Formats: sequence, structure tokens, C-alpha cells
Amino acid sequence: MKRLSLKTRLVLLHTGLTTLVVCGLLGVLFSVSSQEILSNVQNTLEERVSRSVEDVEYEKGRLEFDSELLALENGVYLSVYDPGSSQLLYGKLPYGFAYDLAFSDGELRTVTAGETSFYVLDLQFPVEGYGDLVLRGVASISDAERDFRFTLRLALILSPLIVALTALCGYLLSRRALGPVARITRTVRNIRQERDLSKRVMLGEGRDEIYTLAQTFDSLLDALQEAWEREKQFTSDVAHELRTPLAVALMQCESLLEREDLSPESRREVEVVSRKVRSMADMVSQLLLLSRADQGRERLSLERLDLSELSLLEGEEFAPVAARKDITLSQDIQPGLFVTADQTLLLRLWENLLRNAVTYGREGGHIWMSLKEHDGRAVLAVKDDGMGIAPEDLPKIWNRFYQADPSRSGDSSGLGLSMVKWIAQAHGGEARVESRPGEGSLFTVELPLAPEQEA
Repeated sequence: MKRLSLKTRLVLLHTGLTTLVVCGLLGVLFSVSSQEILSNVQNTLEERVSRSVEDVEYEKGRLEFDSELLALENGVYLSVYDPGSSQLLYGKLPYGFAYDLAFSDGELRTVTAGETSFYVLDLQFPVEGYGDLVLRGVASISDAERDFRFTLRLALILSPLIVALTALCGYLLSRRALGPVARITRTVRNIRQERDLSKRVMLGEGRDEIYTLAQTFDSLLDALQEAWEREKQFTSDVAHELRTPLAVALMQCESLLEREDLSPESRREVEVVSRKVRSMADMVSQLLLLSRADQGRERLSLERLDLSELSLLEGEEFAPVAARKDITLSQDIQPGLFVTADQTLLLRLWENLLRNAVTYGREGGHIWMSLKEHDGRAVLAVKDDGMGIAPEDLPKIWNRFYQADPSRSGDSSGLGLSMVKWIAQAHGGEARVESRPGEGSLFTVELPLAPEQEA
């Protein structure tokens, strides 16, 4: 039940409750109606018989019968008998009813004739100038029950239609009631997919809980967007402010290293400082690039590039870096793959992937870099046999400054994979990772190939 949507659950609940109520009401109605119909037949029979004794008179030496006795009113048959001879004097009886049924004054009896049951009421009454007569009333129970069964069948036939109409009305009502919720959900999904905090639900004015929720959600988005804009501006400002002192520090280190009177110990210390400053400068450069990308101010210098040749050059340049950790770098590059991209960013993408593999790879291990064409896309891959990534860390590795194992990160800033993901998306591609602890990781980036007409 929990896997069903709220709309479906509301429709099922509404339909189920309505069905139970309808079935309960029909059950009570038919149970009461069955007794009520039989009681109504009895009352009608008694009332008709007691009223019809006035329709018999004795005048001028002969019995006079009103024609009303022959009328089939409310399904009641009337007939007049002589009690002495049991002779039928006037009236009519239902088809198949016994004419010689013994009289029983004032007693309401149930008589069965063939497959039909009847209520029979005999009433002996005096006629002035003639003597006693017997007025017999007969009403068919089966006819009343037949009408009742027809009504029952009609109700059973209409019940599914009532349930279907109830379900339809429940669906329309729930869809209308939950429409704003679906709109809120779509807005949240679009914000997540497009990373655009400027979108709003904008349900308009309303006083119910859902409209209040939408207005609260829009207010929350306003606050988040304002905080996000401040954070982006702060990141950009900090990166700008750090570039100049870092550049000065790096220049001073290079100037010191050029001096011939520098002692070996001092030279080693300056080299350490220089290396750290270069690392910080690289981090600031990447942070500034990501900041400009967040603000939509980063412009790509797109050109047709031979990605195969670019990948081979990057692999050859990075092989010595891997060798310093006794890691073997293998290349499997398919020739002739062209993309429309920013060359600087693609080089940075390869560098970040390979540096990440070296950082978290094992000494004496192996790194495989490959480039293949698949379904009209260039597939870049870097695989290592290092420590791997825990399943709970996989969704977080693309976050800025996140490091699954800070003790192994060395000079890594935690921005490399964030850059990889942004570069891939900026070129209309995507980045993904597969990894198991202790078995290494496989990073894959897909980029669209350049159309042939661009050659």
C-alpha cells in the first residue's frame, strides 16, 4: 500500500468506504423492505376486505354487488360466498387458486397453490334482509416478492455503476485537491535537475494548507537563493583576493631558488613552500573557475579538437607523475575521435581524473586510461586498482572539498572531481563512477562527438 501514490490511495479509500456504505445501506434496506413488503400486503388485504363489505346489499328480494368487487385494486382479489353452501356468489379469484378452500373467519392465512403463495382473509358479515355472507380476499405473496426481487436485481446491476462513478468522482476530486502538490513536486524536481533556485511554485493566493505550504516553500527558496548568491559572491571574492598574494609568494619562492648562496637546507624548505603555494594557487584557480561557472560567467572557447591526440599527449605527460609512486599507466586510445570542446578544460578533466587515480591508487599498482567511441559519444575512462570507495561515499565524491579519505589526499583540494563533473556537463556530457572498497574505481566521462560536417 505504501508503494501506491497518495492520489491512488485516496481514490481507493474513498471508493472502498463508499462501497461499504452502499452495500450496508442496501443490505439493511432490503432486509427491512422484505418484511415491510409482506406487512404492507397484509395491511392492504385487511383494509380492502373490511372496506368492501359495504359493496354488498339486499334489495327487492335479490343481492346487489358493486362492480368494485371485481376491480383488482392493489393486487387484491375479492369474492363473495354463501357460508352455508360454500357457493361462489360474486367476484373472481386468482388463476390456479382453489375454489373449495374452507372458510376461516377473521384469520389471515398463507395458502400455496402450485408454485404461488397467497395471503387469504375470510370475513363473515351480515347483510340486512338476507343473512350472513363471507367475503374472501386473496393477495399474491409471490407477485410482491417478484417485484421485490426485480428491485433487488436492479440495485445489484446499478451497484457497480455507482462504485465506478464513485471512483471517478474520487479520482477527479483527489486530482484537483492534489494538483498543487504535484506542481510543488515538479518544481522541486526541476530545481534539483537544473540546479536553478530561481524557480518558484507560484500557486497564487489561497487559504488552505496546501497553498500555505506552497507559499512557505517559495519563501524558503527565496532565502536559499539569497544565501546561495551570497556564498557564490563570497567564494568569488575570496578566490580573487587570494590570487595576488599567492602569485607574490610563488614569485618570491622562485626568486629565492635562483640564488646561488642559498644553503641546501634552506633550498629544501623553500621548495616545500613553493610546492604548497603552487597547490594552493591551483586550488584557487579551480575554485574561481567553478565560481564563475555558478554565476554563468564562464565562457567556453569551443573548437574542433582531436580528442584522441589530446588524450595521448596527456597520458604521456602524466606517466612520470604515476611512476614516482611506482604506478604503471597504460593507454588504450581509439584514434580519430573529434569533439567540439574547450581544450584547456578537457586537459584539466584528464589531469584531474589521472591525479585522483594516482592519489588513491596503491603503490606498485596500475592505472588504465582509455578512449572509445560508443553510440556516437566519446567515452573517456580511468580505472585504478587502489583502495576503492565505500558505497555510502559514492554520491558525495562530486561535492566540492569532499574527500573520502583525507589521510590519503595529500595536496588534493577536493575540487578535482567537482571540476570533472562540471566540465562534462558544460560540454553536454555526463560523468559517473563505479567502485568497490579494496577493488579500485572506474571513472567514466561521456562527451558528444563532433558532427562530421565540422571537419
